[in-house]
Amino acid sequence: MDIKFQQLEAFDDNAKLQINSWVIKHNQPWAVFSIEGDIAELLSELLSKKLTISAGTMSGHPGKVELVSLTQQQRLLEEEIANDDSEFIDRIDAGSSVYALIQQHCDDHLVAEHLIEELDLHNLKESGFRVLSTGETRRVMLAIALAAKPDFLVLDDPFTGLDIEHRKTLSNYLHKLSASLPMLICFSREEDHPDWVDNIALFNKGELSELMDKSSWDNHPVIKQLKAQSSAHSEEMLTLIRRHQHSSHFENPIFEISNGKVAYTDKTIFSDLNWRINKGQHWQIKGPNGCGKSTLLGLIFGDHPQCYSNDIQIFGKQRGSGETIWEIKKNIGMVSSSLHLQYRVSCSALDVILSGFYDSIGLYQQATAAEIAIAHEWLTMLHMSDVAQTSFKQLEYGQQRLLLVARAIVKQPTLLILDEPYQGLDYLGRRLVKNALELIARENLSQLLYVSHYQADSLKSIKNYLEFVFDDQSQGYITQQDQGN
Repeated sequence: MDIKFQQLEAFDDNAKLQINSWVIKHNQPWAVFSIEGDIAELLSELLSKKLTISAGTMSGHPGKVELVSLTQQQRLLEEEIANDDSEFIDRIDAGSSVYALIQQHCDDHLVAEHLIEELDLHNLKESGFRVLSTGETRRVMLAIALAAKPDFLVLDDPFTGLDIEHRKTLSNYLHKLSASLPMLICFSREEDHPDWVDNIALFNKGELSELMDKSSWDNHPVIKQLKAQSSAHSEEMLTLIRRHQHSSHFENPIFEISNGKVAYTDKTIFSDLNWRINKGQHWQIKGPNGCGKSTLLGLIFGDHPQCYSNDIQIFGKQRGSGETIWEIKKNIGMVSSSLHLQYRVSCSALDVILSGFYDSIGLYQQATAAEIAIAHEWLTMLHMSDVAQTSFKQLEYGQQRLLLVARAIVKQPTLLILDEPYQGLDYLGRRLVKNALELIARENLSQLLYVSHYQADSLKSIKNYLEFVFDDQSQGYITQQDQGN
């Protein structure tokens, strides 16, 4: 059944959707690009008739609608954490297994097995959801949605967090699936627009501004305009950072791990890792989903339980020699999906940025007048002053991520750890942050440890690379280093 929107206005408590005229034919997949603001969840709620329609009409009902998004992923992880049974068992609770989560949404064992094979989840079948990498989790979320046998699928940046090989495989899979399942694919990167989708809907702040075919999209001026806008905005961010610049002085090495190893009962993540970060070096960490990139960053940050069983020096101290975790964290800024998940407290947008001065999840002490003034400068620069007192949990996922980026940078740490920092950001937000990171690296305002699966995210100022590669002999990952300093 075709779905038709005419002069439609709809809203929920936090956002508004406007569609003048749009027809989604039953056999016609659409790609949806939003210049600014999240759009996938709004469209999903509209199609599911969860939004209040204040004007116009929507005719045709798609049936059961399933949404796959980072917000949905966050909600499931929070449910898994709430059900943590670690204190009742003799091991860390890794959460429900991949197979159990998929089977919960379908009664057919064969359907669950088929989805596991189709989405390359066989080796993760018995793994707990909470220990999966971001890319692995993204594929599981799609499997869960498909297990529910939807009539319509809304995908919010389905390729984000996936390595190159899995992005290619997923695109082919969705192409095949689109022949029998209507879908909207919302994307925020030019390279994530599937070349097999010929229809593009352009939204801006919840309003449908244009419908076009692929050839028109390829020549559309919006991307060039956004690049110019984000460059100017990034200069504003750098001016703010420079205005409050300070420096920390440490002798070499900033960080060093000798014969590093992380292993669990059933598998070894990596071993024999020897890596040293000297003053002034920026590093990008590469490798496929599940190879151990985030695990390594957790060792540096001090959040991984095996950080004390490894030979690690950081900021001139031997880890485990009596230093407190706060002594280490005060020199590190962190952005990651794991930190985003941990930020479940009910605090305001302003307090999120202020918590960066204190390395806390939430704010538990009185900030100084100077710190409050700096935090307000960040909110103004991010065009978020109007949500300064809004609860973090009520904001869009992309707004949350921007606040966490500001939280990491605000104290100008010696090390700035960025694990897929652009996840959930719209095009403008991603360009803004990327440009700012390039400038931070170029001027050595902080040292960057950077993870991204996209070639387009490479920063010119990063010359050093640590790459995880699979070793057939050991059946595990080993590392290769390329140092350009």
